[in-house]
Amino acid sequence: LNPLLLAYHDRSDGGLFAAACEMAFAGRCGVTLNLDAIAFDAAADDVDAFKRNSDEQLAGRMKDLALGALFSEELGALLQVRAADRDKAMALLRGAGLGDHSHVIGSVNASDEIRLVRNARAVYAKPRVELQRAWSETTWRMQSLRDNPESAQQEYDRILDVKDPGLSVSLSFSPSSVLIGKGARPRVAILREQGVNGQVEMAAAFDRAGFTAVDVHMSDLIAGRVRLDGFKGLAACGGFSYGDVLGAGRGWATSILERPDLREQFARFFERSDSFSLGVCNGCQMLAQLKGLVPGAEHWPRFLRNRSEQYEARLAQVEVQDSPSILFAGMAGSRIPVVVAHGEGQARFDAPEHAGLAQVALRFVDGHGQPTEAYPANPNGSPAGITGLTSRDGRATLMMPHPERVFRSLQMSWHPAGWGEDSPWMRIFRNARAWVA
Repeated sequence: LNPLLLAYHDRSDGGLFAAACEMAFAGRCGVTLNLDAIAFDAAADDVDAFKRNSDEQLAGRMKDLALGALFSEELGALLQVRAADRDKAMALLRGAGLGDHSHVIGSVNASDEIRLVRNARAVYAKPRVELQRAWSETTWRMQSLRDNPESAQQEYDRILDVKDPGLSVSLSFSPSSVLIGKGARPRVAILREQGVNGQVEMAAAFDRAGFTAVDVHMSDLIAGRVRLDGFKGLAACGGFSYGDVLGAGRGWATSILERPDLREQFARFFERSDSFSLGVCNGCQMLAQLKGLVPGAEHWPRFLRNRSEQYEARLAQVEVQDSPSILFAGMAGSRIPVVVAHGEGQARFDAPEHAGLAQVALRFVDGHGQPTEAYPANPNGSPAGITGLTSRDGRATLMMPHPERVFRSLQMSWHPAGWGEDSPWMRIFRNARAWVA
């Protein structure tokens, strides 16, 4: 049955009505439910049996049946399949012995309403937006007290945008169009610090792109067991360096800046014309603190606590900007969903004019494809949606989102049908390999 399913929701918490509403809220569409098949009683349907009863008594019985069908929390589920697949789905359910318990009860509608039909008459109809606002009101009020009230209001008001298309994909490139050189596999340092947890995914992505990924802990550099001059690339990974208690990668950066030999080693690496570097999440915060060592990075921001005042973990949408970044070569104009997971990602520039002087590589965009500061499309509140930057020559790139966590299509909680093994984010790692070659 799984290949036929478009959506699924059990009815254990609130019954069929709650399940249908929540599915409609997630899909931002209307739903019509026909209660005839599930609010049926053979005795009540025998009119002769009720000829001595009043119409009011019969109507009351029908209402009881309808309410039972709508709000029973017994074992059951609501499935959505395409109309063309309905017969196949029902045949599979009958084959599993569920034929007597499976019913076709409705469809999506174009009126954006939650509509209940009984005996070919609408017995209930409300705009989906009205019900979704009611369903979300408690959360909105709690967030307004606990978190940033402006962010809470923006998320609550987003329900009113009935034309918001949500997540989408628009690519300016073919994900498999980069030719990768064969032969020797250049070495890339997968750099981590205490508390970092994204090194495995990062190494896997670079390995898939044709690199030799080498696990390098900061203690290896400090002790002199490893030196950066043996690497073509450096990828500073995401996580919670020092448990984030020292603030947005600052502790990690300080362990470099306060050690003269290590500081000089990083400076020489960044200055080499044949080297590249990538910082993601915690690594982005750390590289931003090292901007004084990175040629052409003087306008990079710091990254502070999210404006929502909460740790944000979600699938957001970004647009690749036209920038000199070697990692985003050939990708400008593409809009792609990506994972974000950070509590301190709000870009803060040393001076307002620096936002216009920095080389911006990524911006958060809303469902209409416009750069946004509104929550939750922009989960951290960065100005103009800025969430990725590069140096003037494009060799050093930093970003708050996690492309290494979605370089395979199956890692994404949503993606368009037809994608192959690699998601579009694999392109940045292949771009790095092509540049080194």
